[in-house]
Amino acid sequence: MIKKAHDAYNNKDFESAFKLYTQLSDEGNADAMASLGYMYQNAQGCDIDEEKALSLYERAAELKQPYALYNLGILYMNGLGGVEHDQFKAHDLFMEAATREVVPAMYETALMLERGLGCLQNFSEAAFWYEEGAKRAHLASFNNLGVLYKEGHGVHKDEARCFICFKRAADGGLAEGLYNLGLLYDQGFGCAQDHDMALDLCRKAAYKGHAKAQEIIKGLQEEGKIVF
Repeated sequence: MIKKAHDAYNNKDFESAFKLYTQLSDEGNADAMASLGYMYQNAQGCDIDEEKALSLYERAAELKQPYALYNLGILYMNGLGGVEHDQFKAHDLFMEAATREVVPAMYETALMLERGLGCLQNFSEAAFWYEEGAKRAHLASFNNLGVLYKEGHGVHKDEARCFICFKRAADGGLAEGLYNLGLLYDQGFGCAQDHDMALDLCRKAAYKGHAKAQEIIKGLQEEGKIVF
């Protein structure tokens, strides 16, 4: 029945999905609890109810449901859904979810390790989890791993790998990846210097809302160096 519930949800038949998830949740199905919690959190097929969402996430997390662990981590990281901001609890939840193959949790775990949020700062561990995310095509993980290779934090400084990581993020359309790849072309870091390519990538990042890229493009326009 869980497949039927997932199919209904994916087809945006939220009313049917809500009923099925509710029934399965009452029967103790952890996957249904996590999905139903998400629906309560986002008012899908029901009115928003943060208290119920939190309760369902907590019940499912006790059963080690991966996405319940991740979603609960998001709540604690941001102090949402009726819980107090707690970076340490968020880190523990993200780590548990990451070890259970939740790709966004791998990224969040790496980010917290890189910045020392809710844990001791550890660049090598951050690099490990960014790489795990990158292996699963997570664009922001590629980008942040590229930063570590550029700066030599937790890994040996490596221009070629830095370029590859930023290019994968840029090819996937990530604004930060486009901007960072443009900087490499501008500097000739890991590639032949190419100011035209750098400008083109900066434009693409700006169109996607990247603030620094927009500032650069605006400055060049005001200086009369480019038209658009």
